[in-house]
Amino acid sequence: MRRNARRGTRRGWRAWLFRLAWGLPLLFVAVTALQVLALRVIDPPTSAFMLDRQWQAFRNDEAGFELRHEWVDWDALSPELPIALVAAEDQQFPSHAGFDLAAIDKALENNARGRPMRGASTISQQVAKNLFLWDGRSWLRKGLEAWYTLLIELFWPKQRILEVYANIAEFGDGVYGAEAAAQARFGKPAQRLNAAESARLAAVLPSPKRYSVRAPGPYVQRRAAWIARQARNLDGPHYLAACCGVPGVDPAKLER
Repeated sequence: MRRNARRGTRRGWRAWLFRLAWGLPLLFVAVTALQVLALRVIDPPTSAFMLDRQWQAFRNDEAGFELRHEWVDWDALSPELPIALVAAEDQQFPSHAGFDLAAIDKALENNARGRPMRGASTISQQVAKNLFLWDGRSWLRKGLEAWYTLLIELFWPKQRILEVYANIAEFGDGVYGAEAAAQARFGKPAQRLNAAESARLAAVLPSPKRYSVRAPGPYVQRRAAWIARQARNLDGPHYLAACCGVPGVDPAKLER
């Protein structure tokens, strides 16, 4: 009887472990899919990166720290800003499904030759990382980033991806999103940014704590000029209207 009881217990444990092995991955898929699907229509009030920065300020007793962030809808963004972000960060954004394979190959080749590290993250990947994850280079984080990127590309239209990116990107220490950046750096709403100002905001994105929008150094000035040229070469805001299904651009909004 005892032997049979032990066998029954072992079978019970194996069955439980089997259900757990299947159940946890399915639960993860369901929760993350619902998470991303909900944010297609619900504007995220914060992001993982914002929460992490607030925690750092609290932990380091940064008494004067103030996090600035204000969500604005697509219609309250200057048409010049999304195309500046695309020109600066991800010119293949309209055509890829979340990953720029050609850029990844170039980055791997560049890094293999011992040259300075070169990134290949798309706008979709940056949204996945900034919104849901943490900064770092671990394989776990990269795997989660890839998974969230796939979900974002599956559930969100390109316009929504750009809208969220413009609202959660870090443009300076504690300054997140286009509206907070425009108010802090130019004293105007994001809707009134011109092409040059949009390019300057996009120019600091590789390292927003290192580079300044308000007092741009030579690097930011050169990069902003390059971004502005690239945006013009892409046909400006009309490029996104043609490629991403973004609503037509009112010409009156393009000149300020």
